[in-house]
Amino acid sequence: MQQIKVILGEASRLLAASSDSAALDAEVLLCLVLGKERSYLRAWPDKELQPEDTTRFWLLIQQRQNGTPIAYITGNREFWSRTFHVTPDVLIPRPDTELLIELSLKLIPKDKPVKIIDLGTGSGIIAITLAAERPEAQVSATDLSLAALSVAKLNADKHETRHIQFYQSNWLANVYEEKFNIIVSNPPYIAKNDSHLRQGDIRFEPQSALCADDQGFSDIKIIAETARNHLESGGHLLIEHGYDQQHQVQSIFKDFHYDNVQTVTDLSGQPRVTYGQWHYRIEAHLSPFEP
Repeated sequence: MQQIKVILGEASRLLAASSDSAALDAEVLLCLVLGKERSYLRAWPDKELQPEDTTRFWLLIQQRQNGTPIAYITGNREFWSRTFHVTPDVLIPRPDTELLIELSLKLIPKDKPVKIIDLGTGSGIIAITLAAERPEAQVSATDLSLAALSVAKLNADKHETRHIQFYQSNWLANVYEEKFNIIVSNPPYIAKNDSHLRQGDIRFEPQSALCADDQGFSDIKIIAETARNHLESGGHLLIEHGYDQQHQVQSIFKDFHYDNVQTVTDLSGQPRVTYGQWHYRIEAHLSPFEP
């Protein structure tokens, strides 16, 4: 039988070639096997593992060596201080997306029943977080994938935000005649030929939630165009996008006549979220991309 400190050392060395956080990955996976917190590993480094635990641990290490993301192995990822269930049917939550939450919360009163919709909800992190942080808000969410909606509903139950209205819909296509104060989305925005798609965790995530036509801008254009018919006058549209897409996304917003268009940087100082305000106009039904 192997001691905790010994097996962690061996696992860290094995993972070093495939992970930038080899020691942390090894600890997380051993905690998963043992059903313990990481503090347990530090408190009992000399404890010997049972053979069945050792076998299961090395199987998980092999998965991580093959590139499988930690979040998919453990089935969980933290976002906005809450733990969310994730599967390969949904994107892995990332800290950058917390910027969408920060900006949305600044626009949402704490004591008024404003209406919010999250487009392409995936695991539900945006809709659920906003519903939890603003209990008076009426929150809806859409996703085209039934598998993703199943994950989102499970997370909504877990975090006691069962009042969220979920729609199977390609963006707003199946949301009829309803208007919102806030429309928020983290849509696919990576070009299909982008080299990043062959690197790291992103290799294992659903491509339909990552890639878009028109060099990554097709879904952003659809959302910006159709959101106008679902926003109250004075309402806001917020969209997460790539670090190098700021100017193109701002142009899309302006082409569709949004006001007060701004882009905000993420924790790394990269342009990450663009938002604008919609005021009703007679020409709202027209698309600047139509002849």
